Amino acid sequence: MRIPPISPSTFPVLFPGLLVSAVCLALTGCGKPAIDLPTPVTILGQATPIDVHVHDAHGVSKLTATVEQDGKQYQAWQSTATSKEVDSTFHFEAGAKTAPQLHDGTAKLILVATSGGMFHGTSRWEQDLKVVTEPPMVSADSDQHYLYLGMADLATMNVSGTYTAAGVRVGDQTFRAWPMPGGKPGMFSLFAFAWNMPAGTTPLVYASNGGGNDVTTPLTVVFPKREQPVYTQHAIQVSDQFMQKVLGELDPNGSGDPVARFVKINTVMRKDNNKTLSDLRLKTADSFLWSQPFTRQAHSQAEATFADVRSYIYHGQKIDQQVHLGYDLAVTQHVGVEASNDGRVVWAAPLGIYGNCVVVDHGYGLQTIYGHMSRIDVHVGDMVKRTQAMGLSGMTGMAGGDHVHFAMQLDGVQIDPKEWWDAHWIKDHVARRVDLPAGEK
Repeated sequence: MRIPPISPSTFPVLFPGLLVSAVCLALTGCGKPAIDLPTPVTILGQATPIDVHVHDAHGVSKLTATVEQDGKQYQAWQSTATSKEVDSTFHFEAGAKTAPQLHDGTAKLILVATSGGMFHGTSRWEQDLKVVTEPPMVSADSDQHYLYLGMADLATMNVSGTYTAAGVRVGDQTFRAWPMPGGKPGMFSLFAFAWNMPAGTTPLVYASNGGGNDVTTPLTVVFPKREQPVYTQHAIQVSDQFMQKVLGELDPNGSGDPVARFVKINTVMRKDNNKTLSDLRLKTADSFLWSQPFTRQAHSQAEATFADVRSYIYHGQKIDQQVHLGYDLAVTQHVGVEASNDGRVVWAAPLGIYGNCVVVDHGYGLQTIYGHMSRIDVHVGDMVKRTQAMGLSGMTGMAGGDHVHFAMQLDGVQIDPKEWWDAHWIKDHVARRVDLPAGEK
């Protein structure tokens, strides 16, 4: 059987989709935008901030946000300008202020993006959410919180209504709230007053429902008469031998000016390492893993203390300055490094300036850090006991001699450990407020 040839004139009639596809491929104008929300939205309040990321090779000619509730749709926002960028981010607010017909209950957020290409392809994105028009309510304890720079404390609170986050804010730092242990009513938050927090900053108990409804109430705080402590100043003499040791260990493949490489390690790498430590707050237990005061490395001498200001001197010239957020504890070479309290290992590996490093989580965002070890004998996930040896001290990383760098952090903010070595302080500031049976052993 002979099939007659198809003439060009009949091709569009028989294969219209193929023709359009061919034109689209030729002109690359039929693509559809890709819609993404970098920060998920689950609650819509009075004016909830929303960020929308749209990817399209031809930009975006229009973006519309609609809220659907009870079968009716209400336009919440629409872009007024065309974006020619391949990746565009739109910022707007949506909620009861822009759509006053909304009421508390379930709803759906609908986003429609239109491509800037020739054929204006559209994409639709939708997600179920909850409309909450009333803010939560929060009340704080009536305790007096005695604070100084670098210190931690515990606050209790009551939160009611719909909320997605609660805790304590100190300046630009946030500390989570947790349900009271043992099923008791209320919540609590371990919080810190960071070493560099502006003096007189008032800690605020807060609650937010994620819909733009945020409420706060201040804690009663008493600061010492001398609010700004005098931090110890140290001049660190950087020898050629020490510089070569640091560069060989932490920048073995680097090249160029040794001083510039050293300073980069001491600044950029330090910042990155501290970010890694701070991120470990997400690996904390929602329970107290400890029940006794924290211990200090047995028989140790402190060669450096919390928030010492260190000036690095090389051949008589100051090349850098950093703040040391921990204690350098020395006994003898290769002494056993003891866990300061019961907990779970969440880091056991080299970490830049800290050398071989172990981090132990003690629950509720409280973690201890052990740096410069010559050997690590524990693994991530191990449960350790108070005073258990986890490896040996050393001089890895930025250490100039054999010691343990001991530090503590609370929800990612490094704090002064000295109060946590004090059984009476723990009893007064932590245990009695949450009925924790912390002994004074």
